[in-house]
Amino acid sequence: MVRINRVHTGGGDKGETSLVDGSRVRKCELRLEVVGTIDELNSFLGVVRMELGRLPEVHPDGRVRTSVKRAGHLGGEAVSRVQQELFDLGAELSCPPDNIPEGIVLLDEDVAETLVEEMDAWLEELEPLTSFILPTGEGPVAWLQLARTVVRRLERRLVELDSIESVRSFVKVYFNRLSDWCFVLARWLTNRIGGEEVLWQPIGERSKGAADKTRMLSGHDDVDDVLKGI
Repeated sequence: MVRINRVHTGGGDKGETSLVDGSRVRKCELRLEVVGTIDELNSFLGVVRMELGRLPEVHPDGRVRTSVKRAGHLGGEAVSRVQQELFDLGAELSCPPDNIPEGIVLLDEDVAETLVEEMDAWLEELEPLTSFILPTGEGPVAWLQLARTVVRRLERRLVELDSIESVRSFVKVYFNRLSDWCFVLARWLTNRIGGEEVLWQPIGERSKGAADKTRMLSGHDDVDDVLKGI
């Protein structure tokens, strides 16, 4: 049982902190960078859960959006589980691999397979991609895209750490799966909530800029008509 009744200890005032095994290290060490990035990722997934809870489950006409309600519930369950797993992995990586305290229970490899099983289930409902997708979307979708990029950064730091101190191969596999998981979940949620994916456009098909539209808007009350005329 964890019991924390004091957060501020002053022990890190000089730029050092303790790993789980009790050893003292500088706060700029690579291992702490990895653990801190896991914490950052977990926090972003917390925002995803918040946004899932904010999805409008009722149409303007009063009808319940059943698909959205179910997607929010299932997505929230999956993200919550991953947050728990990230906490476990953060604890494992918070100490040297040859000195992990007995109280820390390591995750089994089957949790990475669970990520794959969920992705496969979500992909069954989606059309194959015909273009790249820009990292944006409604509510939880945009935050999942951001979380995906944090996972990729975490992977880079993890590989760097592995070149200095051995990291369980499962841990590297897990995070490689997790970045894909964030991407597929974002696509599945977009489909379920009735959103649209924003596709990358070739250079010749893009807007030439907003300068002319900005000047046209000056002095016009009907913004929509002005934009349609440009």
